[in-house]
Amino acid sequence: MATDQVPVILEKSSSVVSSPPLERRHRITVVLCFLAIYLIWGSTYLAIRYAVEGIPPLYTAGFRHLFAGSILIAWCLAKRLRPTWAQIRASIIIGFFFFLIGHGALHWAEQKVPSGLASLLIASEPIWVFLLSAATAKQWHWNASLLTGSLLGLGGVGLLMGRSALTSVPGMFISSLAVVISALSWSIGVVYSRRSHLSGNPLLLSALSLLAGSAQLLLVGTVAGEYRGFSLAAVSMRSWLSLGYLIVFGSVVAFTAYNWLMEHYPPTLVATHTFINPIVAVLLGWLLASEAVTFNVLVSAAMVVSAVILVERGMARLPQRV
Repeated sequence: MATDQVPVILEKSSSVVSSPPLERRHRITVVLCFLAIYLIWGSTYLAIRYAVEGIPPLYTAGFRHLFAGSILIAWCLAKRLRPTWAQIRASIIIGFFFFLIGHGALHWAEQKVPSGLASLLIASEPIWVFLLSAATAKQWHWNASLLTGSLLGLGGVGLLMGRSALTSVPGMFISSLAVVISALSWSIGVVYSRRSHLSGNPLLLSALSLLAGSAQLLLVGTVAGEYRGFSLAAVSMRSWLSLGYLIVFGSVVAFTAYNWLMEHYPPTLVATHTFINPIVAVLLGWLLASEAVTFNVLVSAAMVVSAVILVERGMARLPQRV
């Protein structure tokens, strides 16, 4: 989703389900890993909101991915992993869709859009991935779950967008639209990464895309003039701590947990974070940032989360990947 996560670029051909002995030995690890992708990724929306209070949005995303990518690439070099030119070229394209447009638009939008609302709009990503995958392959495989989920999800997004259009906050609708563009761009990146059939270590591919995306974000942010009036001394401690949280926990810790889970559990089980994250984000926004949880938000949340569950189930029932 353009959930606020680091993607695993490599499409795994099969999943290895943990045996009961392995699960017993690593029970604490399993619980901590699921808590990481549920709670940490759900909390990153609020962390972004706090970070962009004092740091320009594209610089926030750029520095975040620069440091996270540097940590991961150092890890790769320690493991003697070396990229190919094909991987570097693909990382530039993936970095554009995932990070320059995907995260850049999200960070920019959260200057106005509440973190809970942003998370709900981003949660529609699995629906866009399915629709784009089907359109690209020119093969539309439908079932009741997919049809119901797609319509319900689009309705939830429309309800959220319609509400933002009526708000008295200037620029709220444009900012909400930017979040939808973020989800679409991330979905395009997912479809591209699947169709590119790029092989290689997932850790290395993700590190390369992070570094490529960070370079693009910092370049565009500088061209856009984000450096004007920006002073490091003026940045609040809350913004610095939020940026550090995004780097260490949002990108490195949660990504490592996600990668481990993908190696030991079915993707459909790991993907449950896509409908847990927005619930966590809405609750944290309400508890810590006094974000309003209106009846409209509750209805939209129920629609979007239910839609994601239905789409995930519908995709699992398809005879083949679209």
